Amino acid sequence: MVTTPLRSVVTARCPAYSDRVADYLQSAPARPRARRGYALAVAVAGALLVCCAVLPWAGIEARSELLGGGVADDVRGIDDTLGVYTLVAGLAALACGLAGALGRPRIAALAAVPGALAVPALVMFVSGGSGLRDRVSIQLGDLLSIEPVIRLGWFAALASALAVVVLSLLTLFRR
Repeated sequence: MVTTPLRSVVTARCPAYSDRVADYLQSAPARPRARRGYALAVAVAGALLVCCAVLPWAGIEARSELLGGGVADDVRGIDDTLGVYTLVAGLAALACGLAGALGRPRIAALAAVPGALAVPALVMFVSGGSGLRDRVSIQLGDLLSIEPVIRLGWFAALASALAVVVLSLLTLFRR
């Protein structure tokens, strides 16, 4: 330190003003934000489940090689009460997913309940049937073939219901 008649001058190194201000302006580490990706995925899977309830789930096909063609009669998901239950489960999963995406992401985990209820409803639709005509397959050579079939809509609904369950459970875990 050097002293002059009018003032004292410090010769030691002091931090510059910009360095002192920069220390005050540094923010604290950011808190981890809530991840809404899984909640949004639950909402999309619920919307797909709703759409799949309208698609054909099963049918009866009659083919004739003699005529070179066939006839099919389809049953959509919402034509049966179990399909309506699946539609309602999809709407509930969609609502939980949207509530999780807009609010707290853990709310989307509640969608596991309607998704898990939709899976047995879909299995009962296939295994239950409405009588002998759903179970019997008739083969009369090349003349006539009558058989029950499961349509793509049922498989899509099952995949959507399982996706709702898996994605809603993934909202509980953080990466």
